[in-house]
Amino acid sequence: MKTMFIFIEGAVMVRAYVGRRSRGVTTAKAGATARTGATARAATAVAAAAGTLLLATGCATTAPGGSAAVGAAAGGSGQTITVVAAENFWGSIAAQLGGSHVAETSIISNPDTDPHDYEATPADARTISAAQVFIQNGLGYDSSWAPKLVAANPNVDRTVLTVGDLVGLKDGDNPHQWYVKSSVYKVIDAITAAYQKADPADAAYFAAQKSSFEQATLAPYNQLISDIRGRYAGTPIGASESIVSGLADTLGLKMLTPYSFLRDISEGNDPTAADKTLIDQQIKSKAIKVYVYNSQNATPDIAAQVAEAKAEGIPVTTVTETLFPAGDSFQQWQLNQLKKLESALASASGR
Repeated sequence: MKTMFIFIEGAVMVRAYVGRRSRGVTTAKAGATARTGATARAATAVAAAAGTLLLATGCATTAPGGSAAVGAAAGGSGQTITVVAAENFWGSIAAQLGGSHVAETSIISNPDTDPHDYEATPADARTISAAQVFIQNGLGYDSSWAPKLVAANPNVDRTVLTVGDLVGLKDGDNPHQWYVKSSVYKVIDAITAAYQKADPADAAYFAAQKSSFEQATLAPYNQLISDIRGRYAGTPIGASESIVSGLADTLGLKMLTPYSFLRDISEGNDPTAADKTLIDQQIKSKAIKVYVYNSQNATPDIAAQVAEAKAEGIPVTTVTETLFPAGDSFQQWQLNQLKKLESALASASGR
């Protein structure tokens, strides 16, 4: 999707266009559905005047379908930092790190929404305009709209965190870094530093929040990753798209699906016949022991592979792009998915 911003005498017009491709999106509630094919959509959103967009900072806002975590600041400066995340998986982490000293809003939080093709709204522009800390994923994931909304509503005191930059990656690299444990920790470091910059008087509070989150809150997540890696490292798996690649690396699993196929499905492109033939052979020969697919993006090719894997007795499990259910925390969501994957690996290996 391409997003265009037009400035007309103090007002901002936000136009969001979707290009030639359109990904087929399903939710875990609805199950896998076939992609309807490439469609062209156009949406025009007209934002309020620039004066209206430049809302006072420190005010908690919630975009449609978004979630806000708001608490009363205790001690220190008494300041509440207004935090906005483009996606709710980063937003959940940001809200927990900030505790009662931040008001967090996630723009994309509906499991029915495909972040790759998200269309910005006037409400999003208003929300971002108030942000003192803004977190975007980058790496092509939200790059068609998030940076433009930031640029359209400048604030010299705002800290913008781009995950791709934080983890040292570039456009074209795998954007799904919330499935990579090492990247998650780098983002935690950056968010905490941004809070301490915005509210130096409460630096000790944010340091304590970070320590508690890493050592206590994420302890079950870290332990399960360690358990799976220790028991199943090297197990060959197949997957539907690149969202699973980082998770496989974190767990020490061996991804056999060609990365070209994973990238094509993730980006909404048609995979090559050669890649599909190779994957069919891997399934029929049971070279892969588990098949993992994104239940929010089940194309006809993926639906066929899932059916084939099940027919061959290969355990199948799922992951999602964003928090599911939407009200789960980052760690609850990840734990639920890791437990399902662990169960599939146990079924495949008999241990």
